[in-house]
Amino acid sequence: MTDTAKVDALRNAGNLEALYAALDPLDMTPGWVDREKPILSVEPDTEFRPMHWKYGECRAALDAAGRLINTELAERRNLILRNPVKGNDIATTRTLVNAYQMILPGEEARTHRHAPHALRVIIDSEGSYSVVNGEKHPMETGDIVLTPGWCWHGHGHDGDQPAYWLDGLDVPLTHLLEPMFFEEHPEGFAPVERVTPDSPYRFTWDMIQERLDAAEPDPEGFFGRRIRLEADEVPTIGIHVERLEAGQNTRRFRHAANCVYSPMMGSGVSEVGGETIRWSRGDVFAAPIWNWIEHRVEEDTVMFVMTDEFLMRFGKYYRFEGHA
Repeated sequence: MTDTAKVDALRNAGNLEALYAALDPLDMTPGWVDREKPILSVEPDTEFRPMHWKYGECRAALDAAGRLINTELAERRNLILRNPVKGNDIATTRTLVNAYQMILPGEEARTHRHAPHALRVIIDSEGSYSVVNGEKHPMETGDIVLTPGWCWHGHGHDGDQPAYWLDGLDVPLTHLLEPMFFEEHPEGFAPVERVTPDSPYRFTWDMIQERLDAAEPDPEGFFGRRIRLEADEVPTIGIHVERLEAGQNTRRFRHAANCVYSPMMGSGVSEVGGETIRWSRGDVFAAPIWNWIEHRVEEDTVMFVMTDEFLMRFGKYYRFEGHA
């Protein structure tokens, strides 16, 4: 259709149906028509569901993968925790993705870098390590380690038992905004420039416990004793760790943020968006935006939480609502 014909169709439109037909070749759509997903809504309305993945099942799946594929064929032997909503292939929540990963004794995972920011919660490991921008540091049980975006990173294992950890990245957010970059290291494995247990990219279990010991209880009862692990180089992912005592029931809340929880020790039950989730050490459960959340703790618990809360705060989107 010529430009003149398009303009004539608009000028001659005698009813709304004719106007809509004339707008279509111009790749325009009226803002006032009903849509399957409205442009605006009174509150967040996500398709993502509260989900629960059990560490025991995922560990068995990784063990099976360890028998069938090595790090030459799978640069990272990981299993992605996909939220089963239409059209979603990888995301755990709208902005975050998690995966369980395993490395066998003696293996090395090749060095690469990517735009998305990443972290790892080490579930079971003795002797594994990460090399980030030439700095080699341990990854031991209870550690939380960081891989800021565009840092060279690879992994290895000097121990004698398989090592397991939980990955967390902002890949879905990167896909949404589209600044995705990825590069493999030209040497395959980046050279180690320094070996240190005190990497700025590593929060040890002991360090985390010392900070929790000094933390104050939440006076309003929504959280346990809680700390934030400051990670300025990973600005899109907020990291909290909270200590919850056996028998503690937290107050119900919802907020304009996506969260993924993983108990580093302990057990209990959480209600997320009307779903009852019975969790134990190493499990993962997702709490998408604006779902009511509350915890009932059965054993003393240390809970890892990753969230896009601080990204929401930066955009001035964040809201918090507590229940009496």
